[in-house]
Amino acid sequence: MQKQHTLNSVIELEGKGLHTGLNIHIRLNPAHENHGIKICRVDLEGNPTIPALAEFVTKTERGTVLANDKLQVSTVEHVMSALYALGVDNCFIEVDAPEFPIMDGSAAPFVKAIQEVGLKEQDQQREVYVVKRKIEVTDPERGSQLILLPDEDFAANVLISFDSSILSNQYASLETLDHFDAEIASARTFVFVREIRALLEGDLIKGGDLDNAIVIYDQVLPQEQMDKLAHYVGVETKPADQLGYINNKPLIFNNEPARHKLMDLIGDLALIGRPIRGRVIATCPGHSINTKLAKKIRKEIRQSESQAPIYDANKEPLMDINDVRRMVPHRYPMLLIDKIIEIGPNHIVGVKNVTLNEPFFAGHFPDEPVMPGVLQVESMAQVGAIYVLHRLPDTSNVSTYFLKIDNVKFRHKVVPGDTLIIKVTLTSPMRRGVAEMRGLVFVGERLVCEAEFMAQISIS
Repeated sequence: MQKQHTLNSVIELEGKGLHTGLNIHIRLNPAHENHGIKICRVDLEGNPTIPALAEFVTKTERGTVLANDKLQVSTVEHVMSALYALGVDNCFIEVDAPEFPIMDGSAAPFVKAIQEVGLKEQDQQREVYVVKRKIEVTDPERGSQLILLPDEDFAANVLISFDSSILSNQYASLETLDHFDAEIASARTFVFVREIRALLEGDLIKGGDLDNAIVIYDQVLPQEQMDKLAHYVGVETKPADQLGYINNKPLIFNNEPARHKLMDLIGDLALIGRPIRGRVIATCPGHSINTKLAKKIRKEIRQSESQAPIYDANKEPLMDINDVRRMVPHRYPMLLIDKIIEIGPNHIVGVKNVTLNEPFFAGHFPDEPVMPGVLQVESMAQVGAIYVLHRLPDTSNVSTYFLKIDNVKFRHKVVPGDTLIIKVTLTSPMRRGVAEMRGLVFVGERLVCEAEFMAQISIS
């Protein structure tokens, strides 16, 4: 199981804001377990903070903007892509402006800084979003489509298409995040000359120049207009009859724009708050559709709190029924676990197959068999007991008893033929023989029951 990571030490950088033109200081701080990525505006009274999560996205024009009732911060995607690709789960970001610095227009400066300080492994397990089925979002007006498919790890394929003689169709792919540094991080943002005037009139790209963006000149303008645009952005004018890329530094890759779009995609999907195990196939991606997919996943995560554990009936369990019987004293008709399929640093997953032969169905209810909720809670407790007992060298004289049950919710009835996937997580370190746990019961992908409980480990 993967552990969470944070930065080994503080990172401080400064650079120009793409849209504001301000000189901006940004500070990336280590953060505690389960903190996630949060952003603090230190230039505002009270130093307000916002989580870097998709539900806080409010705008997506020329960058991803996060906002709540106290602050707004834009152009977060390059930093988010660097943190995501390098495996940083917990980070507290301080910035003294309404946007992150653009640096050289890529994620490379942030990647380099993170690599220099290194990462620190933490005790808590990392939550991963496992793609189990096809997820699709579309934007017919823009001709955009994102498809998320199951895969063994994170991977992405991006196709971009523009009505341009210089930049028409390009493709980029990333098969593993291990290659992000070499293949994606240094790809710079890009803009068409024909877009610049409208962006300037919209009070955007005040900090844009030929050093932090690829500028594409694909439609001939009168020399007078070209001279005015050059004056607006504070650069030397170019001959109006020469089409092509007019940035100071040559392209790093032939498909650098497509690679940058892939980088933006990663930064926007990082706003789901956890790594993705799946493949993204993106046609004409952009911040709008990227964050649309991220919001869809975030909604699913919030509704179910946790994904259902993966259950492969063909895989050998960690503990079969005979092992379970040796661990707990329960017997028919109160043994409510069939096997244990996963044990992590602070969690355990068990399985209970529900059949019509269960004795309680005779009276609950004869004409509509439904598994009693109290027995679903009991099944969680038994799984939790095995988690506690498996850590002890000798369980022959050890018993576990309920001390408290809180916040029990039954979301859907359980009937004969259902297979319960029971995940129990230790919510705080065990002290004086007392364990506090949270249990979730799934049938397929559906959460059917949840509860918090406290158990006492007693040695006779």
